[in-house]
Amino acid sequence: MGATAEQYLRQLDTGRRPNLPETTAGTLRLDVRDDGSTDHWYLTVADQHVRVTRSAEDADLVVRADRAVFDRMVRGELHPGAGLLRNEVTVQGNMQLLMLLRRIFSGPEGARHPRELGRAALAGRPTPAGRAAPAGRAVTTARGGRP
Repeated sequence: MGATAEQYLRQLDTGRRPNLPETTAGTLRLDVRDDGSTDHWYLTVADQHVRVTRSAEDADLVVRADRAVFDRMVRGELHPGAGLLRNEVTVQGNMQLLMLLRRIFSGPEGARHPRELGRAALAGRPTPAGRAAPAGRAVTTARGGRP
């Protein structure tokens, strides 16, 4: 996916997003810096829906970064937490909402959830590497004990 953060946010649908926790609600403001100017994106999250507007209003969490950093987050190349630790992203407010960005942004193209791989292994279906997982074998640790 070669989309920029701006393109992604403009086309973000307001439908239900089952990957968001049902009980999580809050507001996020994304301050996207580029060439001496700042674009403000205001996200309202409630009932597994995300509404996007353009506003510089106060929010529960304000996330600031350069445009290139937000573009990398949208493409799934940068986890918001990793960006924070690398000082590429600065935040102010409710830090719990920062992890919502990872669920709101689409992630890398062709990515699969680890649970899908686990379910395929349990069913004895071929994994993406083309190998079928052995059915009925117990998983053991390096010392021979059970996990």
